[in-house]
Amino acid sequence: MNIEALMTKDVVTVSPELPLKQVAALLSKMRISGVPVCDPDGVVLGVISEADIIRKEQGLAPDVHGVMRWFARVFDRELDKVEAYTVREAMTSPALTVRPFEPVSKAARLMVEHRINRLPVAVEGRLVGIVTRADLVQAFHRNDGEIADQIRDEVFVRALWLGPEALDLKVDDGVVTVAGTVDTESDARVTEHLVRSVPGVIGVTTELKVRQRDDVSRRSIVEFFPR
Repeated sequence: MNIEALMTKDVVTVSPELPLKQVAALLSKMRISGVPVCDPDGVVLGVISEADIIRKEQGLAPDVHGVMRWFARVFDRELDKVEAYTVREAMTSPALTVRPFEPVSKAARLMVEHRINRLPVAVEGRLVGIVTRADLVQAFHRNDGEIADQIRDEVFVRALWLGPEALDLKVDDGVVTVAGTVDTESDARVTEHLVRSVPGVIGVTTELKVRQRDDVSRRSIVEFFPR
């Protein structure tokens, strides 16, 4: 599944010159924790979140001055954010973005690695949507029939160029079993890897037979089909 299938296209954005007090009111009113910051052409400049505003409210200890103040400004930008009055001064920039045709698994990995709750979706720098952790949770909360349909369509047909019923497929509470015959060992490894990447799949058992052996390593297959 691609990010485009999950993202919200009608995105609330703010300009970099908006005062932080207005941003706080907006987040409270919309019941959201952050928004992309865009220029008039829709180019993503950064992201402003509750965490950025909280830094402003917390302030900085009065005994932080002199050399320590300089180090804080250079390395953490904490002083910049504490003293900020506009979005431009407080936002996190540059923004981490994803593209609509990338897999949902990439968005999930980035959110975990960077401890963030949302990712702007952009094409050539321009905002086209946003994907959140809640969207990813919804994607993984799927019934077995939906999972099986996606595996047949995206894995069997589109990726492996097989018929939708070319391999035996069973899905039970998110655990997938794939059986049948494929051409090579690398085909079997690719099949397992792609099935694991489908949202909602929590485990995979492969009972695949191969018509011929090959020397393609598992590492090369995983690198070619990254999660």
